[in-house]
Amino acid sequence: MLGFTVVDVPSVISTHLTEVVKKFGYELLGRQETQAILETLKETHPSLINEVVPKIISIGDLQKVLANLLREGISIRDMVTILESLGDNAAITRDADLLTEYVRQRMKRVISKKYFPAGKATVITLDPQIEQSIQESIRQTEHGSYLSLSPDKIQSILIGLSQEVARITKQGLQPIVLTTPIVRLYFKRMAENMFPDLVVLSFNEIEQAIELQSEGMVNMHG
Repeated sequence: MLGFTVVDVPSVISTHLTEVVKKFGYELLGRQETQAILETLKETHPSLINEVVPKIISIGDLQKVLANLLREGISIRDMVTILESLGDNAAITRDADLLTEYVRQRMKRVISKKYFPAGKATVITLDPQIEQSIQESIRQTEHGSYLSLSPDKIQSILIGLSQEVARITKQGLQPIVLTTPIVRLYFKRMAENMFPDLVVLSFNEIEQAIELQSEGMVNMHG
């Protein structure tokens, strides 16, 4: 009578539980769960499983890739596409993080539909100076890659990011940062402590039909 929507307790609990599982699903996915996913897929795509796992990529590395996807809210339902991408790129690198980037690029249709259902993209870009600084600071080791940017530069970039995120949020828009493919992962990692839910995409993860519009640019400060 007062115009309020009344929701029963079980619905509230299930909704919250679903959100928690979505947010922390990557922590719940272990090797046993990964093996169970493969066993289900093997019923319809046995040749693909036999070709890729474990000949090209191990269960452990596959689990890391799937966890990386879930951590950023990317669905892993299309296991066929994921495994095909891994089969094509595992010969190039064994780094699970880089393999995840290749998989994300193959899943551009899923990513575009998730973030730009209307076919238009309002995004924040990075100053070319930031892109260059990050790219020049990437270090490769036998245990993976990392970013060697100085704390001062990182702080300068994060201040610029904070300003743009605040400005975009005030407009009622979701802040989405668009970068070059090689920079995406490292910028995401740099920003996730301050902005854990910030969406960071690369140009290669967006379908050509999406209409891009830059709403701001992150600049270095200080």
